[in-house]
Amino acid sequence: MTGRAARTTVHQFFKGHGLGNDFIILPDPDNRLALKAADVLRLCDRRTGIGADGVLRAVRTAESPEAAYMSGDADWFMDYRNADGSAGQMCGNGIRVLARCLVDAGHCSPGTLAIATRAGIRQVQVDHRTADFDGPVTVGMGRPRLPGPEGITVTAAARTWPALHVDAGNPHAVAFVDDLSHPGDLNSPPQVTPDQAYPHGVTVEFVVRLGPHHLALRVHERGVGETPACGTGACAAVAATLHTGAPPGTYTVDMPGGRLHITVLTDGSMNMTGTATIVAEGVVRLQRPCREH
Repeated sequence: MTGRAARTTVHQFFKGHGLGNDFIILPDPDNRLALKAADVLRLCDRRTGIGADGVLRAVRTAESPEAAYMSGDADWFMDYRNADGSAGQMCGNGIRVLARCLVDAGHCSPGTLAIATRAGIRQVQVDHRTADFDGPVTVGMGRPRLPGPEGITVTAAARTWPALHVDAGNPHAVAFVDDLSHPGDLNSPPQVTPDQAYPHGVTVEFVVRLGPHHLALRVHERGVGETPACGTGACAAVAATLHTGAPPGTYTVDMPGGRLHITVLTDGSMNMTGTATIVAEGVVRLQRPCREH
């Protein structure tokens, strides 16, 4: 038999979730972990790995070639990977969980944290608490944009709805429906047309208006599948609602995993508030060595 046995490295991990949208957090301050898509797939597998909707690698911004240009404004970079191994620009639930983890693990003090993402820098407020590890975390999500194109449709369970394209740091197609059961089981990605509108895939929200400033939604997340909650999706749903003429203010957004509060500020930017919980910590064996520095 030829070849060498795979080398492994042991690395600290945390497991956390925001409204059931769960993540594996890998603290990697010095950017030593050569995390590959195959590693993410193994970690996120719910039978042969730890199980999660995605991986959040926490790197000091100055140590990341990808994010070093933001190091003057943010100490930490969120390297977010979807469960399929692809890189994600932004994750609203994920950044709350990452901030909670950085505080709980002693890497940051409670208060306001500036965290760099592929969608830019986000300000995250973690309550000054010592015993409550799942209290509210607020994120400045920026201002969602509706850049078009027009004529987008979403099809699921043999039904088709018009949809709005919303850029909330990552791409969303938001469809308003009469009943959240109508899209079916969402085991497969909804069909979105025209095909060229989202060459890298899209997260799809199905939204019901429950009343003034009150929405409910289900989401099929790009690279993951249906998830119990989506922070950027909640912001995209509010942005699409405003586009129909609804007034600004604070919106309650209900999802299968729980509730977020989205406050629309006078400049159109949004603050998102919801819980973030760290449930476990330990060590994980990765099948690829860390980079030598």
